Amino acid sequence: MWTLTGFADEIADDFGEQLQLLKQLGVTHLEFRSAWGQNILLLDQAQREKAKAMLDEAGIKVSSIGSPIGKIKVTDDFEPHLGAMKHAVQVAHFFETTNIRVFSFFIPEGDDPDSHRDEVIRRMKAITEVAEAGGVTLLHENEKDIYGDIPRRCVDIIESVGSEHLKAILDPANYVQCGVKPFDEAYPLVRPHLAYIHLKDAVANTPDVVPVGEGDGQVPEILHALHESGYDGFLSIEPHLGDYTEFGAMSGPELWTKAHGALVGLLRAEGVDFQ
Repeated sequence: MWTLTGFADEIADDFGEQLQLLKQLGVTHLEFRSAWGQNILLLDQAQREKAKAMLDEAGIKVSSIGSPIGKIKVTDDFEPHLGAMKHAVQVAHFFETTNIRVFSFFIPEGDDPDSHRDEVIRRMKAITEVAEAGGVTLLHENEKDIYGDIPRRCVDIIESVGSEHLKAILDPANYVQCGVKPFDEAYPLVRPHLAYIHLKDAVANTPDVVPVGEGDGQVPEILHALHESGYDGFLSIEPHLGDYTEFGAMSGPELWTKAHGALVGLLRAEGVDFQ
């Protein structure tokens, strides 16, 4: 059984509005990145308690903490960021999830990412050790401009760290924007390490993000291969169909609903059981 989740902060800043649309669409989980215009790691205790009570009342669970861990330059001071990682573990426990989304550090413009490999691996090992101690799993998102932007380097990170507490996310649109064919070139390499799927699509050689199935993300092929291989996990809706913000993109209720409908259509065409 596949489970739909998503970045509901693309619906609205207000957490209540986020949950209202999720309930309306029958989405039972949330990839928690922000509420009330604040990143989840910056919410104070009162805000976290309020959010937890609202989630419980709505019957919605948290699939992953959509943290910004690893979204600093590889040349920035790492120690404060390691403290943020420890806080992220506490936040994950509070919201009763074992998953935390992470990144692998921005590379200075013009630098060869491979020249920063050793420092990236050192940092990824350090945050994974925090995850191991806290009993959570880090999910590395392939994102443009970070070290793990292409399949080869994503696999390098996970295999070099060598921990069951560090797994891969596959984001088709992000691969398209890095000049990678998501199914032909990325899926075969990352599938052994795959534990979570982000679903948005993009048009190659443009900045355009589109509903799944309408771009070059090879999403139908990915879903078919996941189905054939027995994937059992989360599919996270990340529309990115609106104006960009510090968190991603404010798609709004209408475009979020459109992104949800596009994914549901592909899943039904594939004959996948989902909830």
